[in-house]
Amino acid sequence: MLSFELSPELEALRQRAQDVAAAGVADFGRHNDSWINGYSKDFAKVMADNDWIGMGWPTEFGGHNRPPIERLIVAEEMISAGAPIAAMWFADRQMGPTLIAYGTDDQRAEFLPKMLSGESTWCIGMSEPDAGSDLAGLKTSAVRDGDHFVVNGQKIWTSFGEVADYIYLIARTDASGPPHKGISEIIVPMDTSGIEVRPITDMTTNRHFCEVYFTDVRVPVENLVGVEGDAFKQTMVQLAHERGGIDRLVSNRAFLQHAITLADTSDPLVRQDIARLETGYRLGRLLVYREVLKQAPAGFSAATKAYCTEYEQQVADFGAKVLGPEATLWSEWTKGILYAPGYTIMGGTSNVMRNILGERVLGLPREPRL
Repeated sequence: MLSFELSPELEALRQRAQDVAAAGVADFGRHNDSWINGYSKDFAKVMADNDWIGMGWPTEFGGHNRPPIERLIVAEEMISAGAPIAAMWFADRQMGPTLIAYGTDDQRAEFLPKMLSGESTWCIGMSEPDAGSDLAGLKTSAVRDGDHFVVNGQKIWTSFGEVADYIYLIARTDASGPPHKGISEIIVPMDTSGIEVRPITDMTTNRHFCEVYFTDVRVPVENLVGVEGDAFKQTMVQLAHERGGIDRLVSNRAFLQHAITLADTSDPLVRQDIARLETGYRLGRLLVYREVLKQAPAGFSAATKAYCTEYEQQVADFGAKVLGPEATLWSEWTKGILYAPGYTIMGGTSNVMRNILGERVLGLPREPRL
């Protein structure tokens, strides 16, 4: 029989993470989908004090060079408990690794230290009203004007746009070639003149989603990350980080545990539902472990994301069934039911994930357009 037990050192880390997460919930509240809804700069500094930001980053860039499984353990406990890690999450998960891989020495020196200390919050300017999952269809432009880019356009579903210090902008710097070409990544301070942010309040009353408008926003050319006009592959690497992580599995884990305490476990059908969800959780966890340990095929994060976020919707459905009529009453728990449709949309819809899996992993032919 295979054993998936952790070493004593990793179990000690898990226990420490559980304790810190519980304290964070006690001090700052519990949050559904806490990596995107639980915004607390104070708790970000707690994470930094524990050396839990940049855990896997190389030491030459200020990171801690710890094994990827350690970051996974910490993140799983934080999100499962609903601890508010959102203020540091994007920087830790995507922006820091991207700058380490593609940024200049000056960019790393300027931006990485404040990420590691939990001082800076980042948002990602990717989706647009007419180009959500179709990244190559984006139209926000960044046109060279001397030693600046002049940015015009609109982004939507930009989490933390209202509170972020920087937006990591995906923009079109050349419209003359095919859609996948001409895309660049640019760091834009959010206090730059010409940026307007309009928060979007969803039906759960969360306000992390925002519309961001750019009108003749001037950004220094040295804020370009990587190769001008050839950043599509960079962005795909970012999305792989985003799609295959533990955050796509445990966002409503606390809701499941709460629902189980309310469930009539004398009913064999209820016990069957709980067993099915626990089995699904363990399968999803193995998929995430494969991603983190680099054991999954290239592009397989799309399958991991689709499976895990659909599992999270099953958790919400179970919770609604257990709560019964109480599911119609407003509470922190029922907010999790309302939020559930977003799981399979954020980061790319499940249909898009299946297309990626079919085309890039399985090598299936595209259906010809009529």
